[in-house]
Amino acid sequence: MNTQNTPIHVRLWHRDFWLLSLASLLLSMSVYVFVPSFPVWLLETVKLSTTEVGISMGAFAFGLYAFGFFCSWLVQRFRRNSICILSILAMFGSISLLYYIHGLTSDFVEFWLILIQRVLLGATFGLAQMIMLSTLIIDASESYRRTEANHSAAWFTRFALSLGPILGYVLFYYKNFDAVLLASLFCAACSVILISAVNFPFRTPSDSFYIVSTDRFFLTNSIPLYINLILFAVVVGMLMSLGLSDRFYACIMAGFLLALVAQRVVFPDADLKSEIVTGFIILLMVLILIFTRPLPVVWYIAPLLLGFSIGIVCSRFLLFFIKLSRHCQRGTSQSMYFLGWESGLALGLGIGYGFFFNDDKGNLITCMVLTVVALAMYNFYTHKWFLKHKNR
Repeated sequence: MNTQNTPIHVRLWHRDFWLLSLASLLLSMSVYVFVPSFPVWLLETVKLSTTEVGISMGAFAFGLYAFGFFCSWLVQRFRRNSICILSILAMFGSISLLYYIHGLTSDFVEFWLILIQRVLLGATFGLAQMIMLSTLIIDASESYRRTEANHSAAWFTRFALSLGPILGYVLFYYKNFDAVLLASLFCAACSVILISAVNFPFRTPSDSFYIVSTDRFFLTNSIPLYINLILFAVVVGMLMSLGLSDRFYACIMAGFLLALVAQRVVFPDADLKSEIVTGFIILLMVLILIFTRPLPVVWYIAPLLLGFSIGIVCSRFLLFFIKLSRHCQRGTSQSMYFLGWESGLALGLGIGYGFFFNDDKGNLITCMVLTVVALAMYNFYTHKWFLKHKNR
C-alpha cells in the first residue's frame, strides 16, 4: 500500500462486480445528468434568481449527510441490498417529484419546493451510494482484493462525471427538460435491476449495534484529508458552473483514460505525493489556460488536462482514505471519500451559480486562489499529517 501502483487482476472482474460497478455508474449518471440542464431550467423556466439557483445546487450537498448516521444500523438490521434498492426507489420518487414540479411551471413554482426536492435527492442518493460503495461492492469482493475493488469501482462513478453531463446536455438542448428527467429515471431504474441481479447471502443481524453511529459514514480521523478533497472538488464544481458544452465533457473522459494509463506507466515508482501535487499543478494550469487563452483549441486541451487531474488526484485521495482506516473501517473510508467529493462538487456548483453567474473571470480567479490554497495545504501539512497517522 506504500507503492503508487494498485495491481489489477482479471479474477476481480467477475459477474457480480461488473453488475455492481455498472449500477454505481448509472446511479451517479442519474444525478450528473442534471448538471448542464437543471440550473438553466431553474433560471429560464422557473424564473429563480441566481442566488436561489446557487442555494438549490448547494442544498444537494447537505442532503448527502441526512441518513449517514443511520447507515450502519440499516445495513446491520436489514438486508443491505434491499436497503440500497429502497434508497434508489426513494431517489426515483424524488426525481418524479421534480417531474411533477416541471409540469407546474405554467404556474408559479415556489423556491422552497425546489429546495426540498434537492435535499431529498441528495439524501436518497447519498444513502444509496454509501451502502453501494461501503458495503455491497466490498461484500462482493474477496478480502485480499478489496482495495483493488474499491479503486476500480471508483473509476466507474468517476466516468459518470463525464457521461452524465454529456447525456444531459444532448437531451436538454436537442430535446427538452422532460427528456432529461426521463433519462435520469431510466438510469436509476437500470441501477435497481442490476443490483437485483446480484445474489447476496443472508446474514444474521448483529446482536449489538447502535441506531446512531459514524460507522460506514464518517471517518473521524481523516478530517484534514477530507477538507483537502473538498477544496479540490469545489474548484471542479465551480468550473462546471461555467455552462460547458458536451464536447468539453467528452474531452474530460479522454483525460480520465489518459490518467488510467499514466497511473500504470508514469507513477508506479514515483514519490508517494507526486500524483496529488502533479494533479493540483495541472488543475492550476487548466485555470490559467482558460483565463488567459480563450482560444478554440483551449476548449479541447483544458478539459483533457482537467480529466487527467481529477483522475490522478481522486484515485490517490481514495487510497489515502483507505490507508487511514483500520481493518473494520474500510467501508467508512469509502463513504468519507464519497462525501468529500460529492459535497465539494455540489458546493462548487452552488458557489459558481450563486456568486459568479455571468462572471467567468471572477469564477476563475477564485478557483485559482482555492487551488493554490489546497496545494499548499496538502504539500506543507496534509501529506505529513497523513504519513504520521496512516494505519496501513
